[in-house]
Amino acid sequence: MNVTTNVNTTLKKWKQTLWLLPVVILLAGTLPQSSYAATPSVDNEKVRVGLFLDVGNTYSSIVPVVNVKSAGSLSVGQSKTGVVDSWLSIGNQASFGIDGYRVKVLETADFTTAAAGIKLLQSTSDKPIVFSASKNGGTVYQLYTGMYSSKAAATTGASRVASTVRSILNGQTPAVKGGFHLSAGSYATEAQANAGLATVSAAGLDGFVAITKSGGALAYNVWVGEEADAASLASIKSVAATSLPDITLTTVSSTQAVLIKRTNVTSSITSPSPIDHYMVSGTDVKMMLQGNDSGTQVTERSARTYRGDFEISNYNGQLAWINVLPMEEYLYSVVGGEVSASWPAEALKAQAVAARSYARFQEQGSKFKIADVVDTTLSQAYNGVSAEDKRIIAAVDATAGEIVTKNNKVIEAIFSANSGGASADPSEVWNGGGDVFVSVVSKEDAASQAALKNWYHVLLDNGKSGYVREDNVKLSGKKTSAGLDYMTVTAKNTNVRPLPVVQSNVSMVGQMNPGDQAVVLELLPESNSYQWIRGPFTSAQILATLKGKTTASLPSTITSIQVSQRGPSGRVTEIKVNGAVVKVKYPDVFRSALNSLPSTLFDVVNTANYVVVGSNNDQNEMPAAGTVILGASGQGTGSSSTVILNGDGVARVTEAGGFLFTGNGNGHGLGMSQWGAKGMADKGSNYKQILQHYYNNVQITKG
Repeated sequence: MNVTTNVNTTLKKWKQTLWLLPVVILLAGTLPQSSYAATPSVDNEKVRVGLFLDVGNTYSSIVPVVNVKSAGSLSVGQSKTGVVDSWLSIGNQASFGIDGYRVKVLETADFTTAAAGIKLLQSTSDKPIVFSASKNGGTVYQLYTGMYSSKAAATTGASRVASTVRSILNGQTPAVKGGFHLSAGSYATEAQANAGLATVSAAGLDGFVAITKSGGALAYNVWVGEEADAASLASIKSVAATSLPDITLTTVSSTQAVLIKRTNVTSSITSPSPIDHYMVSGTDVKMMLQGNDSGTQVTERSARTYRGDFEISNYNGQLAWINVLPMEEYLYSVVGGEVSASWPAEALKAQAVAARSYARFQEQGSKFKIADVVDTTLSQAYNGVSAEDKRIIAAVDATAGEIVTKNNKVIEAIFSANSGGASADPSEVWNGGGDVFVSVVSKEDAASQAALKNWYHVLLDNGKSGYVREDNVKLSGKKTSAGLDYMTVTAKNTNVRPLPVVQSNVSMVGQMNPGDQAVVLELLPESNSYQWIRGPFTSAQILATLKGKTTASLPSTITSIQVSQRGPSGRVTEIKVNGAVVKVKYPDVFRSALNSLPSTLFDVVNTANYVVVGSNNDQNEMPAAGTVILGASGQGTGSSSTVILNGDGVARVTEAGGFLFTGNGNGHGLGMSQWGAKGMADKGSNYKQILQHYYNNVQITKG
């Protein structure tokens, strides 16, 4: 169904179709042809959320260490086939890492030297961590960087690091380290192991306590060395045999599940602040940090607190940190991260069911390998307990287990922030998606601007244009020769902004005082997720963002941007630059390719050559007959900053060579519109009606 004619546009007089697209919650371009799969697994109680994980181009969020704390006691154990064997209590604070490839940068008895290394490295790609250890009867501080995905990557990193910290190396050479170790004995208690470790350290060797479990009992082992390969380990064994002639050294099996315990002093650069650090060691070993009712705070994730447990492993040579928790508790946060708790209950319920369906669908795939979803909008926004609210919890509980299905299979219920008046057809987004998604009218999207002020678009005496909010404006009663109103302001130093929205980090166009005069070009709503303005962008800015997004040959200068094709909802599916088609992998790429536009439901305004395709694909080039060019004085002009006034009295000002984008919506536009759901709920629709409006021929089922 073509819904273009049902969408209100702000530039109708210009024969432009204005819309925009919602927030992406799915990796662009990955939507399968069939967006429903397998029998719904509604009895699956757990969801696996990747917080830190490296799966290549699909998702990469890497840290060398994760620091945690809790109001209650935490414990850790080994995870096997979904069952956790608890090992030990670790108190309420600790840090975790993996026994992967790393670089030992230097060792020093002076903490200030180690702290200087932290400062030199912390802004680079080689992330620092400092451990303290006893050696030769004193305390030393060992500066490392990592982790690295391979020995080769670590070798390259060592060279980089040597250059970065050359001023503090004092003759030392950064060396690649890894997971090859020797065992110097096993003990029943940690105290006994520490005594054995003291012997190793007194000989000047690197040693650690390594915790294992066998036959239901923990063992505390003393390990020597941390080498990157077998040859280096053999060399260490030869040295250790001379230094420790009474100790039998054996090579540690790489398949053994181990927690290496060290002391992390990285958190403060003023003085050592030690916390216990655990390194997960062993091929394919997974450890589980078990949380408690107080939640677990993760420092490296903006110090957010999370429910559930955390699986810790080495995946692709990097630390993998997976939050494992009940689906419904996951949704308490997801729904709160996606929409406001103040919204109507039926909108919250619709979001809960859509989010649950999306997560269930992802559980059946392998996109994130060892995780079902990740915690960003690449999947769904998941920010821990801070996003929870009693109204959201009530909405999730009221729909517990409910999912959206088609043909008895859960659908990939993707959604976006605002459809801009019409949801997208799959052909307008990622070229596919099956028959779950069709373009439907979504006029309730306008709810996003219901409480917002209007703004006057004005042309100042100096030829610049900008926006002033309506509550600061007073019309003078005078008009230009072309019939446009003059205005002034009601307060001193009133800001004239580059876009109709308050932006604290953007420079003002200028300021006005009472009595100052400007020409009113138009009155329009505050830029928001339903209706927006971006730009004007220069040719250079557009060329910079187009690079890498298209296979087309780009010109040295852009003189025109033409919308040459639109899809069923009016979204842009093809553009021409200087008359040549710009080829992209799929239409949604245009959002990022054109300087991060909110959606592809847009029009382009440029003075040099303005061509658009209307809802019926008729092409019109502007300036056209009946067009008047005005300057700031209200008189005809040919200056670089001009007002284009068409035969119906609609005005638009642009800078010569600049490209202004006007549109509707925020995000890709496929599936449920969150603001549309809110608007429908405001008008009395229930959550099932909302879901069945946005997803084609579906059922709401509960397992």
